[in-house]
Amino acid sequence: YLMSGRDCWHGKCTFCAWTVLFPRFRARSPENVLDEIGLLIEKYGVTEIFDDSGTLPTGGWLKRLCEGLQARGYSRKLRYSCNMRFGALTLDEYRMMRRAGFRLLKFGLESANQETLDRLQKKTRVEQIEQGCRWAKQAGLTVHLTMIVGFPWETKEDALRTLALARKLMLSGKADLLQATTVVPYPGTPLYEQALKEDGFLFDPQAYERFDMREPVLKSKMAPDEVREVCSRIYTIFLSPRYMWHRLMAVRRWSDLGFLLRGARAVLGHLRDFGGKA
Repeated sequence: YLMSGRDCWHGKCTFCAWTVLFPRFRARSPENVLDEIGLLIEKYGVTEIFDDSGTLPTGGWLKRLCEGLQARGYSRKLRYSCNMRFGALTLDEYRMMRRAGFRLLKFGLESANQETLDRLQKKTRVEQIEQGCRWAKQAGLTVHLTMIVGFPWETKEDALRTLALARKLMLSGKADLLQATTVVPYPGTPLYEQALKEDGFLFDPQAYERFDMREPVLKSKMAPDEVREVCSRIYTIFLSPRYMWHRLMAVRRWSDLGFLLRGARAVLGHLRDFGGKA
């Protein structure tokens, strides 16, 4: 892991821990990041990096990083992955990242409901989600989706809309991986402060050991069991024969099979967490 910047390049979501940890965005220069990558390759033999910045900076910053990865030969020596936001990149920029050695992009889908995205200040439109997945896949990148269930204002029908979009993207081959959690309002975020003001917690908000994304934290229009049920149903997408066929067709080496087996164990663990059938 490394971090090219602190906080999110594209803005602050009302539920995000980055809002608390780093109130102001700061980014390292692409050259400084490239120097660290060189050290990791030469001194430690690193072959895979995940950049855990809130989202990787885009625009000219990203162009300089990609050009540097190629010019220094790092694009041939390691695979680079990072967090990214829907609507932030063009198809040409996705292709630029692939040429520079990028492997996987992790997108915060969060919800398929525009009202929720607006309340979270995601600055994303629902229609940008499928387009972003399609472009990233056309460029040869792996797409990893994350989504959240149990927002106070969402009904079960809203949550099922998110499930439906995730299933559509995964079964059509526009996305490769996903993860789902219950909404966790981190202390200091606007969502946390709102819940305190409106008596919106299901249990003592000081019981931080329970903020582990495996159980509902906030009161919502969904019953706690319904929140867990939808999370579990999202993970069952991995068990679809159509999805498994897509993954098997993508196997190119023995290490890919090892990755699939580790992923299968993780899926079964998540199903147990949310009370689904494993």
